[in-house]
Amino acid sequence: MKPQQGGLWKVLGTGFGIAVTLGGILGTGILRKPGEIAAVLGDPFLVMGLWIVVGLYAILGVSCVLELSLSVPRAGAWYVYAERAFGPYIGFLVGLSSWFGTVSAMAFGAYTLSEYLALLFPVLSGHLILTAASMLVILWGFHQIGVVSGGRSQEILSGIKALALLAFVFICWRYGGGGTWVENPPVPSGRLLVSGIITALLSIFYAYDGWHTAAYFTEENRDPEKSLPKSMYWGIGLVMAIYLSLNIVILYTLPFETLSTSKLAAADAMKWIFGPETGKWVTVFLALSIFGILNAEVMFAPRVIYSMAADKIFWKKATRINKGGSPSVAIHLTVLAALLILVGGRKLGTRLSDVATFFFVASYLSGFASLIKLRKKEPDLRRPYKAWLYPYLPWTLLIVSAGFLVGTLVENRNTIVYLLVYLALSYPLFRFVRKNG
Repeated sequence: MKPQQGGLWKVLGTGFGIAVTLGGILGTGILRKPGEIAAVLGDPFLVMGLWIVVGLYAILGVSCVLELSLSVPRAGAWYVYAERAFGPYIGFLVGLSSWFGTVSAMAFGAYTLSEYLALLFPVLSGHLILTAASMLVILWGFHQIGVVSGGRSQEILSGIKALALLAFVFICWRYGGGGTWVENPPVPSGRLLVSGIITALLSIFYAYDGWHTAAYFTEENRDPEKSLPKSMYWGIGLVMAIYLSLNIVILYTLPFETLSTSKLAAADAMKWIFGPETGKWVTVFLALSIFGILNAEVMFAPRVIYSMAADKIFWKKATRINKGGSPSVAIHLTVLAALLILVGGRKLGTRLSDVATFFFVASYLSGFASLIKLRKKEPDLRRPYKAWLYPYLPWTLLIVSAGFLVGTLVENRNTIVYLLVYLALSYPLFRFVRKNG
């Protein structure tokens, strides 16, 4: 169903919601992090416990986001909730942070993709930035075609990714010999254990980032009240099942000594079973996985500035919808910003990706705070779905998110200066945009 007078098209459904959740989460984190996490924790049961804890955090977070997204069914997710609960400036701050965080992640992801492509095609090794930029331009062009083709592409990419991961699980289960599970690896104690748990939680938290992605498309969902709960719970449930399965079989395949020094545990597991040549297939999957994440980001990030522009706190032309139902100008701006970061080089992209991690966690915190605020500010607001165990659940998640936020700053102290500069400039920028938007 298309809108009568402009606006986003209501053409997306449950399948897309599941696909964009899988596409927004499943990436290099799960293939890289198991080795680092095993190194700081040792005990495989402790490793699995933390993956379960953060997975439950994401499931509980979905319960809160569903209340927000169905009560305020607009595109843009965190921005929309913060603006409704706390007003235009806080909304602007959250929206710009959310958008800029995703743009930074896009630039870093595109560069990482170019590195993997260079491993497969060495002729590209001297042209990494050009290759990364080309990937973004290809996605930009594709998403100008329309929202229907964009949604279908996400479903295909996510399906391939999930099947590849399930195949990996089966192979490791079939040929693994016990690995770390049958050993008795050393477990740190005291401060080292606490530090290891914090480090592991931050890594796992990053790997689960994206559990809310389907909420960016609420406005484009044909029947969000029926579709969105199914897609978000099925999506995060599948991700959690895949993550736990991958950890189990990687621990079952690799001995602790090998796993604890592994920078890419999935590739090392394949090499352990089939020999060094099979690592290339994992590289192919990594490239495909990152491309799928970039595809999702090029879709959901423009929805943020689209809604900001609709509320007159961003450039008004960002509300323009093309003949295919895509927010074309918002996509132009999003990809252009990512290209500018790429031109700045790998060092800038890495630094901004650290800042992006802070922005993502801050967005979660703003969402839970928005839910609490809106319950008090608008008690009569129609809520087709209500968060579980209110007010205990959103308050608990708010506190946990604040803890993750502090942990992110401790892990990346160098980003504090960037954040302070950003906050100092945000209000004058807000006033300028609101006056001239």
